[in-house]
Amino acid sequence: MTIGIFPASGGLGTSTYTHLLKLVPNDQVILINRNPENVPQQYIDAGVRVRKASYESTFSELEYAFSGIDVLFLISYPSHVHDYRIKVQLPAVDAAKKAGVTHIFYSSLGFAGDHQSTSLAEVMQAHLDTERHLARLAAAPASSFTYTSIREGLYAESTPIYTAFFDPRSVAESSSNNGEILIPHDGSGPGVAWVKRDELGEASGRLIASYYHDHSKGGKEQGGFQFVNRTVLLTGPRVWSLAETVAVLGEIAGREVRIRAVPVDEYVRLPQVLAKFGSEEMARMWATAWDAIRAGETAVVAPELAAILGREPEAFEVAVRRHFA
Repeated sequence: MTIGIFPASGGLGTSTYTHLLKLVPNDQVILINRNPENVPQQYIDAGVRVRKASYESTFSELEYAFSGIDVLFLISYPSHVHDYRIKVQLPAVDAAKKAGVTHIFYSSLGFAGDHQSTSLAEVMQAHLDTERHLARLAAAPASSFTYTSIREGLYAESTPIYTAFFDPRSVAESSSNNGEILIPHDGSGPGVAWVKRDELGEASGRLIASYYHDHSKGGKEQGGFQFVNRTVLLTGPRVWSLAETVAVLGEIAGREVRIRAVPVDEYVRLPQVLAKFGSEEMARMWATAWDAIRAGETAVVAPELAAILGREPEAFEVAVRRHFA
């Protein structure tokens, strides 16, 4: 049984294959990305194969890249723009199925509450559409195709995008005057069950390895893989309000920092926000994330991550301090 990871790059992809390669035969793993020459030579020497493709590749190029792969970890396209994400993700799913992939692990996102099928966040819409597409393929008559959607919780390392790009390592450039962070949210709960990205990568690798070992034995092992045609939510161990989150970031920065709620119209015009998103329209789409947080979509603590890791996940304040150290 051959495992593919696409794209095998970026923080989550690299973390996942680094952990996965400790758990499965390396000659059964194919890493696919835009720049395969960037895969560390030590893995290639150990038997890992590399292929070149990206979400911008043609359907036939993706089908070729996925050929001979039984299990694929499809890592979502890094954008919050719904239409474009669907434009590239759904064909990649179809190309994988046509190439003979029988199970897709999909890296979804930890909005939409406790396994819900709707979300207020624009960034979640393409994930929900992709989950629905996978479910339709699996439910088709006589289909042997299956999937697992891994709703990866919000990264502890991603706090800047939820705090108007406040970076405690460069306070002067990343915060407003008077230590204020201007976002369309007052900082009160419900909040976010922040989770360390590398632990998400480790858990994703463990899930893939569990499926691999179970199905290499015919999928008949008692207590075998539990997440076929299911969604699994991976979160941190507790919920932090955005005010509590910012207080920790302020401690790292060595100064008092607080949230001041502003209208969306003001947020989208902030210089650092425009610099990151490129336009008010893109920033306005992103601002729907605070609607989802306010509605409690990210305030779910699920037990699966601890069960998969075999330990309690790292606390947010520890993970974020290490990240910004």
